[in-house]
Amino acid sequence: MSDIFNDKKKTLEKEPEEIESTIIPQYKKKNEETENKLSIIMAEFDKLDKEKETHRKFWHQEVDTIFNKLGSLMKSMKENLLAALNSHQSKIKNLIPNMTQTVQQNKEILKSNNVSAVTNYKSKLQEYRNMPTDIDVKLPSLKTNTVQGKELSLELGGYKASLTQTTLSSLTEEVSYLSLQKLLKQAKSITTIPTGVNPLYHVACVGVDEAWVSGGDNTIRRVDIHGSVRDTVTTTSKTLPTDIAVTRQGELVYSDVNNRTVNIVRHGRTETLITTPRGWHPDKLCCTKSGNILISMVTTDFSQHKIVRYQGHTVKQEIDRDEDGEPIYKGGEYALCVVENNNGDIVASDHNAKAVVVVNKSGSVRFRYDGTPARRKKSFNPAHIVTDSMSQIIVADINNACLHILDQNGQFLRCVDNCGLDNPSGVSVDSEGRLWVGLYDSGEVKVIQYMK
Repeated sequence: MSDIFNDKKKTLEKEPEEIESTIIPQYKKKNEETENKLSIIMAEFDKLDKEKETHRKFWHQEVDTIFNKLGSLMKSMKENLLAALNSHQSKIKNLIPNMTQTVQQNKEILKSNNVSAVTNYKSKLQEYRNMPTDIDVKLPSLKTNTVQGKELSLELGGYKASLTQTTLSSLTEEVSYLSLQKLLKQAKSITTIPTGVNPLYHVACVGVDEAWVSGGDNTIRRVDIHGSVRDTVTTTSKTLPTDIAVTRQGELVYSDVNNRTVNIVRHGRTETLITTPRGWHPDKLCCTKSGNILISMVTTDFSQHKIVRYQGHTVKQEIDRDEDGEPIYKGGEYALCVVENNNGDIVASDHNAKAVVVVNKSGSVRFRYDGTPARRKKSFNPAHIVTDSMSQIIVADINNACLHILDQNGQFLRCVDNCGLDNPSGVSVDSEGRLWVGLYDSGEVKVIQYMK
């Protein structure tokens, strides 16, 4: 015991000595280094803040310059157009007295019976018939594109200016957010919304807690998560909308199969955005992140289906045949549901072929999914389809009252079959990543949490 005591005492004697002579000086040094770093960081961020304010002023000057240029261009266009029209008007006004004088002279010649005046008369009728050519008045339009938080652009005549934003922090946050997103072992129904629309065909989310819904009448309703109707739109042709979608700016778009039109609702007014070619009728819609619209179309006799990409009124892409010239989509009476994935793939639910068909940006077939990996009791019967922030594909299976979830490469991940999804019709994802699934028979919408 005595030896153990002495050994412990010697250890205790060495410990404070080491702490005082070595460790504390190291900590003090480290503290000074950290203090120095803090000072450097404070100074650097003060410097950055001043630099930021300098650039703020510069950017404001640039924006002012853009709009000053725009103003000058508009003024120049206006002056040139007015000058041309004024000149044209002057020509016309000056000719009227000449014509009046000619008429008077002709009448005097006729009254006088002067042979010489009649024989020497030269007609100006053809000259007067050739009215000065009208000035083609083309009023300029200010084209704008506003994608909140991403791009601001405007165009007038030959002048175009744009501001784009891509912040690394937001990209980092998005990557971090996506990496944390995982499928729940068991999806759960958060709430059931009574819409009063029965039967219910389509659902298109707006932001977090609202969605447009449509069904067996020609009224499209915007309902909130509590079932309250916030707004209504009645289709202009009094026919049922074939599908509904929402643009990135939150504007409602719907298709009218009978009139062959795709319409957009802006500030409470409905405008025709696209008229499909004769013999082709618009079915399902998708508003892409780039501002394009994907439309699935069908011929009058239902023999052919295709997907067409529109940029404004212009056709940018048509997808209907593979590399061998064979139809990609099967003919039949059922509509081809369509959506664009984050990687640019165009995903279609081909109800006639009982398959999900995915093509890449250029329209080449990547894969088909026939529901076999899910091992359901009944045959796969795909209907409405949507993709989420993880590029996962979610398709409603009517026969099996469930949702199939695939990754972007067609790998089956899971089925959502525990939320009472009888006859699912209409699938959308809100800005918080929750699924809104419409039920055809009950007219209800189930809000489902399937990610964590």
